[in-house]
Amino acid sequence: MQSTEPHTPPPPQVKCVVWDLDDTLWDGTLLEGDDLSVPEANRQLVRTLDEHGILQSVASRNEPDAVAEQLRAFGLDEYFLYPQVGWSAKSASLRAVAQELNISPESVLFVDDSEFERAEVAGALPGVRCMTRQELHDLVAAGAVLPAQVTDDARRRRAMYLAESRRRTHEVAFDGPAAEFLESLDMTLRVRRASTADLARAAELTQRTHQLNTTGITFGQDELASLILAPGHRVLVAELDDRFGTYGTIGLAVVATGTTGRPGAVPGAAAPPPRWTIRLLLMSCRVMGRNIGTSLIAAVARLAAAHGAATVAHFRPTDRNRQMLVTYRFAGFTVESRTDDLVVLSLPEAGGPAVPGYVRLVIEDTPAAPRGTSQELIA
Repeated sequence: MQSTEPHTPPPPQVKCVVWDLDDTLWDGTLLEGDDLSVPEANRQLVRTLDEHGILQSVASRNEPDAVAEQLRAFGLDEYFLYPQVGWSAKSASLRAVAQELNISPESVLFVDDSEFERAEVAGALPGVRCMTRQELHDLVAAGAVLPAQVTDDARRRRAMYLAESRRRTHEVAFDGPAAEFLESLDMTLRVRRASTADLARAAELTQRTHQLNTTGITFGQDELASLILAPGHRVLVAELDDRFGTYGTIGLAVVATGTTGRPGAVPGAAAPPPRWTIRLLLMSCRVMGRNIGTSLIAAVARLAAAHGAATVAHFRPTDRNRQMLVTYRFAGFTVESRTDDLVVLSLPEAGGPAVPGYVRLVIEDTPAAPRGTSQELIA
């Protein structure tokens, strides 16, 4: 018999835990001069959340300098992004943290010993889940907080946010043309074949990237795992670093390498080169404005040329991705055919687009195998 109970959707993924301090993160009250201590269970939980890619911050009614000094003394200051310390309402502090991290309040857990403070936040921000520290420990132990899989990007998430903060500070202070600002970042884009260690992040990119996505295709981890080993495909990932740190894995290309010939070829004419077809190319929105899409296209085209192949690309229009068609056209692609839902473009035989002078492109050409030693094809 089918259940008539209404289906309750699971709560959103936890992206950030915001801690109160007095009698929550630590035992005791700072301004009252108590002998403060951080329970070992709290200290371990802070490290565990960080290792699983869950960001953390602070919302505390205290003096900022005193809090900063105490967190340094406990060796915990590095774990908390955009701490909100002062005398504002806790709900205002939660809003500020969510805005700085560019996440929704629904993905935030707020931990406070005060029933009054939890009620104030719950009233102003009903999407924020509010709890005591014991309830947080219980929730983690029940498997309701930590993600089932932890990618390399997740482990580096806090470091990437800190790097982005330094980048923004540099950009605000920079006085000069946009091209000079991009040059000042000293960016390196590394493009390589995906390994099994990349599957979770690669699948996440296809499912979460809509604007900078050429076809809107999504792939699950199992599909990508098959394509990694398929003789007629290459799955390429792109990682970006600059002088401030890493952006992580920010690009993906799924390329069919097994196609030959060209539609409409004249019988008896010289055989055209094989064709590498970009079925999907996407970029994380965190690198928008860096012209990294052109660099990834150039990497695919250079790999294809190194294997004696021409480069073809598919574009499927959605309500959000027209910018990627413009990117292909600026990269030198011409339209080969067009239907209602598919544009096929090809690069002229002269080769791929030029890489911007402010990007160092490194392409690794390796067999389809788990990550290991590699040969730099182009640098």
